[in-house]
Amino acid sequence: MTVSRSYDAVIVGGGHNGLVAAAYLARAGRTVLVLERLPVTGGAAVSTRPFAGVDARLSRYSYLVSLLPPKIVRELGLRFAVRTRTVSSYTPALRGGRPTGLLVGAGRTRESFAALTGSDAEYAAWERFYAMTRHVAERVFPTLTEPLPDRGALRDRIGDAEAWRMLFEEPVGVAIEETFRDDLVRGVVLTDALIGTFADAHDPTLLQNRCFLYHVIGGGTGDWNVPVGGMGALTDALADAARSAGAEIATGHEATRLETDGRTAEVTFRTADHEGTVAARHVLVGAPPQQLAALLGEPAAQPAEGAQLKVNMLLTRLPRLRDRSVDPRDAFAGTFHISEGYGQLAAAYAEAAGGRLPSAPPSEIYCHSLTDPSILGPDLAARGCHTMTLFGLHTPARLFADDHDATRAALLKSTLAELDQHLEEPITDCLAVDADGRPCIEAKTPLDLERDLRLPGGHIFHRDLAFPYATERTGRWGVETAHPNVLLCGAGAVRGGGVSGIPGHNAAMAVLGR
Repeated sequence: MTVSRSYDAVIVGGGHNGLVAAAYLARAGRTVLVLERLPVTGGAAVSTRPFAGVDARLSRYSYLVSLLPPKIVRELGLRFAVRTRTVSSYTPALRGGRPTGLLVGAGRTRESFAALTGSDAEYAAWERFYAMTRHVAERVFPTLTEPLPDRGALRDRIGDAEAWRMLFEEPVGVAIEETFRDDLVRGVVLTDALIGTFADAHDPTLLQNRCFLYHVIGGGTGDWNVPVGGMGALTDALADAARSAGAEIATGHEATRLETDGRTAEVTFRTADHEGTVAARHVLVGAPPQQLAALLGEPAAQPAEGAQLKVNMLLTRLPRLRDRSVDPRDAFAGTFHISEGYGQLAAAYAEAAGGRLPSAPPSEIYCHSLTDPSILGPDLAARGCHTMTLFGLHTPARLFADDHDATRAALLKSTLAELDQHLEEPITDCLAVDADGRPCIEAKTPLDLERDLRLPGGHIFHRDLAFPYATERTGRWGVETAHPNVLLCGAGAVRGGGVSGIPGHNAAMAVLGR
């Protein structure tokens, strides 16, 4: 394409946040150019067919939606929908040598708690605890698309001193241990504090609390929903909305330098065959803060460390479970927790912090196609095939530094072995094969994400999450930088992380002077 020479806004990065910003600004009458390094838009929120000759569109990196405000979908007129999962979670266990488990949802939660723990006490505690988090969610979630409140204002808005203490002042491990007695139940609660975050339940920095908060406030309910058509359906809809409003999207254009005097800016880019420069009144950067520093030629902060394993699979059938009390279609529809008891999570963290792969790697699994079979081609659906997504915890990037491929293979083997303990057949017996006869399974470590998506340290949130209130270092919207006309519009902004579009919305509002 031929790009114009000057724009009201140039957006670096065509991930979902950059596209949200582009759509809002273009709809407001601003001239907008999006520069995307890759040949397609979407960033980590994409759907792909990773297995040769297999018609299954998997959400390759990010995979569930909770934090996307309905107001963004409504205001941008997006043709995009999510579906609620019929089951929240299933956690298999062995009690007295007998296979059992905890099923949350499908109208069986209370019964399942009683069968697992022998009384209604843990269920009652569960209900009280999540009534508290829902109260917080209802009050905090609407603030995410408003100017940042200060700490006191957010505390007053929540209006619950005990909830504030549990979530904002003390390590969340304190609240979990005060509230629950069963190790398995404690672990299920703690997992929301560890998704994409390498921390202990009692980390004094409260990094785990910040992660927990973002996992329980989405939509004002904390529900995690399935994107219909896969995650790429969202970013395709966003790209369409931005283009329809007049934004130009240039894929295969990598921004290489950014110069600004605070009032005007110039962005240099390169393609496969040439270089160019465009001028802009504002530059919005959807890339991580380290990349912004590199574009500006400024010193960059040490990147945060990613600590997750993402595994994508296609199965010919759902595996049979050792726990015969639950249908695999229920167990895998929600989040299927593996080796995520409270003690197991602590042990895995200690081993990884000590430089060793966890001996019992914790992970969680779900099958997108049980809720949304549209991601499968007609033949796969007719044959009863299903996608399976596994997200592993406590696998920091440092563990892969010496021999990445061998370490990834060893971790994948031990992670699947943990799952197999709860199945009547090895999961590998259920794997489909691609057109070349290879098993349909791929694994992505933090170093893979750093290479494929340029996420520093392979960190899925670009950097450590922050509490959603203003500090002395934040601006009005949490997207501001040291340069008045350069804004962060990606996950590295305050209130970034997850598939939300919130940083893109907030950066656009900052440009528009809202």
